[in-house]
Amino acid sequence: MTELARPRQGLRDVSSHLHDFVITSWDVDPDALAAFLPDDLTPDVFALDDGRERAFVSAVSFVNHDFFVAFAPFVKLRCVQTNYRAYVRRGDERVVWFFTTTLGTPFVYLPRYAWGLPWARARGTHEARWDGDALDHLRWDLRSAAGRETLRLRGTGAPIGRLDGFADAAQTHEVLTSPTVGYIRRLSGTIGTYSVWHAPLEMERAEVEEARYEHYERLGLVEPGAPPHSVLVQRLTHYLVFLPPRPARLGLAN
Repeated sequence: MTELARPRQGLRDVSSHLHDFVITSWDVDPDALAAFLPDDLTPDVFALDDGRERAFVSAVSFVNHDFFVAFAPFVKLRCVQTNYRAYVRRGDERVVWFFTTTLGTPFVYLPRYAWGLPWARARGTHEARWDGDALDHLRWDLRSAAGRETLRLRGTGAPIGRLDGFADAAQTHEVLTSPTVGYIRRLSGTIGTYSVWHAPLEMERAEVEEARYEHYERLGLVEPGAPPHSVLVQRLTHYLVFLPPRPARLGLAN
């Protein structure tokens, strides 16, 4: 994959090394997803091998290491995090819609009250074992106001390859692993946008023993206990998040 030049980190931007990085995705009904989106965003729809037209949502879970804001690099956090996102379009541009984020630290209340982001405090445990960059197993058990998060994974060492609904591995990366612009509805009802940078991801498939993120079940997008479309893992990657969120000029009809 082509590596994008790393942007300069501003004083309010966040840097973090993401360990035990997992993208758990489900295919969902496009009309059901569209009901949660502002007017100018539409689900990115793909045809599965069985002919059904489906959209996609993911729970992106990881452990932040050396998480810091640039103006205070001496204050570094370690905490679990899950981003709940849908893959959508704004015109011809592929972007993501964030439903919520859970964060395993009391500092979650800073973005919640400073910027009105619908983030929630998460509590629980996680454990992962790797053989080099290959996953052996991973367990993730957290609870928050967004619901319970449960993962039981085994490594396969298999590259992403072609996933159902996508033309090839390159399209999978384009849609599921590489979005850099996101939109979110603040607690006030207004829409904000922010962007990220990350090094190219080299993810592998994981074997699923259990995968449930109750938030999507509560929204009615995923049936309780439904198996995910795919689970992709990577031991470590580096992210920059460009903050604060900016106002976005999107429709607010929903």
